[in-house]
Parts: sequence; structure tokens; C-alpha cells
Amino acid sequence: MVSQRKEFVRAFPDHLWRPSITHTPKFLGLEKDAGLWRDTNYGEGVIIGVVDTGIYAAHPSFDDSGIPPPPSKWKGSCHGTAAAHCNNKLIGAKFITVNDSGDVIGHGTHTSSTAAGNFVSGASAQGLGRGTAAGTAPRAHLAMYSMCTLRGCDSVDIIAGIDEAIKDGVDVLSLSLAPIYDVEFSADPVAIGALSAVAKGIVVVAAAGNNGPKSFLANSAPWLLTVAAGSVDRSFETVVQLGNGNHINGEAFNQITNLSSKPKSFPLHLNKHCKSWPGRNVAGKIVICHSTGPMNDTGPSINKTDISAIISAGAAGVVLINRKAAGFTTLLEDYGNVVQVTVADGNNITEYVRTTSKASAKVIYKNTVLGVRPSPTVAAFSSRGPGTFSPGVLKPDILAPGLNVIAAWPPLTMLGSGPFHIKSGTSMSTPHVSGVAALVKSCHPDWSAAAIKSAILTTADIMDSTGGPILDEQHQRATAYAMGAGHVNPTKAVDPGLVYDLGITEYAGYICALLGDQDLAFITRDLRLSCKMLPKIPEAQLNYPTITVPLKTRPFTVHRTVTNVGPSNSIHTLKMEIPKSLTVRVYPETLVFSKAGQKIRYSLTVSSSDSESSNFMEGSLSWVSVTHVVRSPIVVALL
Repeated sequence: MVSQRKEFVRAFPDHLWRPSITHTPKFLGLEKDAGLWRDTNYGEGVIIGVVDTGIYAAHPSFDDSGIPPPPSKWKGSCHGTAAAHCNNKLIGAKFITVNDSGDVIGHGTHTSSTAAGNFVSGASAQGLGRGTAAGTAPRAHLAMYSMCTLRGCDSVDIIAGIDEAIKDGVDVLSLSLAPIYDVEFSADPVAIGALSAVAKGIVVVAAAGNNGPKSFLANSAPWLLTVAAGSVDRSFETVVQLGNGNHINGEAFNQITNLSSKPKSFPLHLNKHCKSWPGRNVAGKIVICHSTGPMNDTGPSINKTDISAIISAGAAGVVLINRKAAGFTTLLEDYGNVVQVTVADGNNITEYVRTTSKASAKVIYKNTVLGVRPSPTVAAFSSRGPGTFSPGVLKPDILAPGLNVIAAWPPLTMLGSGPFHIKSGTSMSTPHVSGVAALVKSCHPDWSAAAIKSAILTTADIMDSTGGPILDEQHQRATAYAMGAGHVNPTKAVDPGLVYDLGITEYAGYICALLGDQDLAFITRDLRLSCKMLPKIPEAQLNYPTITVPLKTRPFTVHRTVTNVGPSNSIHTLKMEIPKSLTVRVYPETLVFSKAGQKIRYSLTVSSSDSESSNFMEGSLSWVSVTHVVRSPIVVALL
């Protein structure tokens, strides 16, 4: 039996995981021939491994113009149909237990190009967002580990892909994957495989999942860099001009050019469930209908065949009203001649139709509008913390662009056609952060995975384009459980000043405190660690760059250690933003460094004067020097 073999550790039931998908680099402050891209040479020399559905290797985003050969440490190779197109950009392509079919889904092509696609001029998705496409780290190398199919991604295949990437020598692993239900760490092959990668210095970036604004958060292990999804300052704007003169701003995936200055007006017809019912005449009318589905499912769930049936019946078009739970998030889908609007705007249209005898409207296509405010906002579908199995570590970690992202796509798939396509999800936000991690790695090749994560978190933006706090899908102030430390800022991340570092022994000590010796053996596999040799580290005491403490009236103290990666001689002074009902004391209040690499430990003691009126409060702690602000969210919660 396999269980009796010497190398056997544990068998666990196989679970199914799912993939979670021009302008975004500029939104992140990345400009060609300037700033961070120029200073890091666009991530040159860094290898990003992508575990996904495959890759359409012939896409121009994977052309290797201007990219040198991979570093000598690279041990990977290209197999199957991708081999003919492998080059200095796409340096690896392996198919783990699935047939080599390139990428019949499109997801892996999209995520790979978002992380490290080369520059492609004249890119657009059906004419929308026209410009030059590029990944976040355009000169980084790519390696694809394909094991996902239309039905999802099997756990055993994912861990095999991760192990293969570790052997090949990747620097960053991008996992735009999430389980269909919550999985504890000791039974989670992704968490297990990722810890082996982190032990080798590989940054592992993973999707928070698309279960927002309720339900569970995926990939919550503290050694993962867990990414939430937000909007950018771009809209594919389409105006529904009502007969009473009111303008309703929506968005449309498919837009046609208004050939005249006076678009044609059509009667409006209410059809709540988006069904083509026999005997109801919709010919020559714009049909108004509602997206349906469970409240935590914020994306459209209308069947394309229902929309097609309405259009086939002669309808002039469809206005699809988002769910209430989606708020101001419009997740575009390729439904055909459809305009998508928020529930608030949809209600205004519905009221107009109900109170007007001959209600009518015109549709005016604006194509692409930039400078949309506020931005970013947290997308409705983005999963919220805390994590189920370790609520004492703040998750998600970071927010990044994940709504209506344009990236590379195969020529023809069941989910749309290329060469570029619009997709949304934490699958799309994850490779943005993978690219940022590659840029940081190119500047600091000797930094640990935890140091790179810390740099990304402590330099995150907490303000939006209006100068106010980042908002959620309902345009309420986003909590740390929605956006983590804030929105990723690549330029600041390469120069954080201080970092909160962690190694495999600290993660192992955390596992010992949380789960015990048996689960440590399952999770760490061949690292040969035992809880008998390690100090147990409770969640709150893990040297994480964010701080979560239990809500109590009695004082609770946590400790953190920061490492100086900025100027040799620097002084950092404490700055805090704390709710009035919390008392927070930090010692020392000034950190004085005299050399690079120096470590200083500080303590933070929290107590609450009102622990019964709220189960969650948050503030922040910053260490401020002449050149740096090193910010950590503080979450005080019932755990």
C-alpha cells in the first residue's frame, strides 16, 4: 500500500479549484521609458511561474523582442504545442496531467499576459480600450504550468505544478485559483505546495476568491500574498437617454458606432426575468430586465441563450440591471447588444417606464472613458476576510486592479475570442501583484518572500482618486477585511524603508501553535521540522506586516520586529490613527537605526473601553522618517 511507503506523509481527498480574471499599468503609475519601469528594466531577469489553464503561446504578448535569455539558474523546458513558440519571454510550458491543447479556456493566457506580457501596440477588446497592452513586468520571463480544464483544477495537479515550478527555478508564483469551498491548511494542497515554495524564497501570490461581498475568503495562509480585486479609473461608457431627457450612464461590452448625431429612439419594455415569453412582442423595443441569482453572487447570471432569444425575437437591445449586492460594480459580460446598469440607475429606468405611457430611450456609445472617480473601489465579487481558519492574520493582504481588465486571449474559445478580451475577478488582480513582486525582486534579488510581501503591504495606498478613503462596492468606506493594507503601489513598494521579515521556522512555529505537530508534518512535508524544536507562535505574535489583536477590555500586547532596508542612519517616529474607544500604547515610540539590515523590536499594547458595542475596529500604525512612511493596519476584532 502507498500509505506504508517510507516517503508517505498523508493522503487527502481531491478537491476542485476554479480559476478566479491596457490601461492598468498606467493606473498603477507605470510608464514606458520612465520611473519604476525604467529603473527596474521592466522586471528583466525575473521568472514568473503561472499555474493555470495553459497559454496561447503564439500570442504577440509573448513575443521576446528586447528580452535577453533567462538566467543560468533556469532548469525548465517547453513541451507540446507551446514548444514551437517558446523563446526568451515564454521560457517554460508544462502540462500537468492534462492534454496539451494550448489554452482552450483563455484564462491562463489572460493572467500570464497581465503579469508579464510584452508590449503590443494597437490592442483593444472589440474596439474598447484601444492602446498599447503590457503586463506589469513586461520584460520578466514567463513559465506556464497547465493543469486546469473547463471543469476546474484538481488539487493534486495544482500541487504537482507548484512542485515542478520550484524545481525549475521560478522567482514568483502566480496562482489565480480558488477552491469551490473553504479548505483548512492541513488539507489544502495549495497552502502546502506554497509553503515549500516560500521556503525556497519564491513569492507566492494567490487570489482571494470571488465570493464577495459575503461567503468565504480563499488562500488565507499567511505565507501566501492574498489579493483582492478593485476597479480602475476606466469605464466602457454607454448612455441610455430616456425619453424624458434623463441620462443613465451604463457600460457595454459590445459597442457600435453611432452613425448619426441623432441615435434612433426605441420603445421600452419591462421583462423582469430576461425571458423571451411566447406571445410577448419585443420586436423593435429595448427590453429592461434584472440580473438574478443569490445575493452574494454579484456578477450577471443571465443565461446568454435568454439574451439571444430576446434579440432573436427582434428586440432592439437589452438593458440589464445589476443585482443590489453588486452596488456600483459593473462586471461586464459579452452578452451581445446589452447595456449593463447599476440597480439604482435601473430602478430609475423602471420607474420611468411604469409612469410613462409611451416610454422610450436612445442608446449612445461613448467607447472608453478615463479618469472615472472614485477609483479604485473594491469590486463587489471580491472575497472579504477574515479567513476562516486563521482569523488572527489579516486577509486579504492587498487590493489590485481586477474589474474589467483587458489582456491577451486566444483566437477562439468557448468563453470569447481574442486577440484581447475583457475579464474580471481576483484572477485578474492576482497577476498584477505577481508582476509587482517581480519588479521588487529585480531591485532586491536577495530579499525573502516575506520581505517582498511586507514591502508591498506597508507602502499600499489607502486614499482614492478623490483624496478620500478607498470605498467598497456600495461606496461606503472599505474596511481592512475588504482591501487588506490598501491598494498596491509599485513605485513605493521597491523602497519601503523598513520590512517585517519572516522565515520558514516562524511559519512552522505558527503552524505548531495553530494546529500541532501532526499537521506541521503534513504541511511542511520534506522540510523535517518538529514542534519539539520550535517555539510556538500564536497568530497575533507572527511578525506579519499587518496587526490583528483580539478585542478585550484587558490590555493585550503583541510584538513586531522591523528590519532597516533604507538609509543606514535613519530615525522613524511613531504615528497612529486609532478609534477613541481603543487605547494603544507602543514602546519604543522612536526607532533609531545606525546601519542597513539592523533589526529593532517594538511592542504594541491594545485595550478597549467598549468591547461590547462593536465586534470589529480598525486603525493604523506608521513609522515615519524623512523619506519613508511604513504603515500597518491595526485590526481589533472578536476572534
